[in-house]
Amino acid sequence: MNLPEYNAFAEQLRRNLEADPRVVGLIACGSMAQLDTRPDDWSDHDFLVVVQPGLQESFREHLGWLPDVDRVAYRFRETAHGLKLLYESGHMLEFAVFDPDELRVGRFNRFRVLLDRADLQRRMEEIVATTREARRAEAPSDAFAIGQVLTGVLVAYGRWVRGERLSARSFLINMVMPNLVQLFRKYGTAVGGTGTTDNLDPLRRFEFGHVAEGEMLNEVLDRPLPQAASGLLELARRELAGRMPEFPEAALAAVRRRVVA
Repeated sequence: MNLPEYNAFAEQLRRNLEADPRVVGLIACGSMAQLDTRPDDWSDHDFLVVVQPGLQESFREHLGWLPDVDRVAYRFRETAHGLKLLYESGHMLEFAVFDPDELRVGRFNRFRVLLDRADLQRRMEEIVATTREARRAEAPSDAFAIGQVLTGVLVAYGRWVRGERLSARSFLINMVMPNLVQLFRKYGTAVGGTGTTDNLDPLRRFEFGHVAEGEMLNEVLDRPLPQAASGLLELARRELAGRMPEFPEAALAAVRRRVVA
């Protein structure tokens, strides 16, 4: 969808829900909130529908409140509260249905209230603050993060050599990259870009604030895995040694002895 189509869809959704007295709110999330980013052709509609207690499952099962519901190609239940849905055009919706008190089971950062009959603005501000504090408390220590990077590279390389190539690729992306990006966010130099971040997914928007480091990481990950593993070790050494207190030079050297590009 282009931006006018995207906004027209969101407005029709709001009107449909506003016309139903059982609905107490509509909350746009992610790019649909249009706070520090604008939707593009690849943006989905990500939102929360808030209804009166006891009606949540009915709204999840019966989707007549959606715009163009006759053009839905596929839907599936993703979580206890939420669904993903595809239109024939390929456009995607990701949404959850809550009652007002259930909102607290979620974690949210960017939001904009489009319909409010239950003091939802205040509720969401409190949940965002709680989410922020929880993410700070859960953030791994520097020692843990660099340890996961170094041992993760070693494990991924070993699995590749063993022939477990799908597992090796997954380990490099899912174990090494989030921890390395966390350290780059903390000790790297944010130059250029918007500097926006996402505290629910460390990889989201990283390149927007750390342009040079993002380019380097993407270039390394485009290589075959043995070369990518070696390249990530070199990037960790180059970008973090001298900036990060107690950088484990000896551990990095030990891993490099095993990882041969």
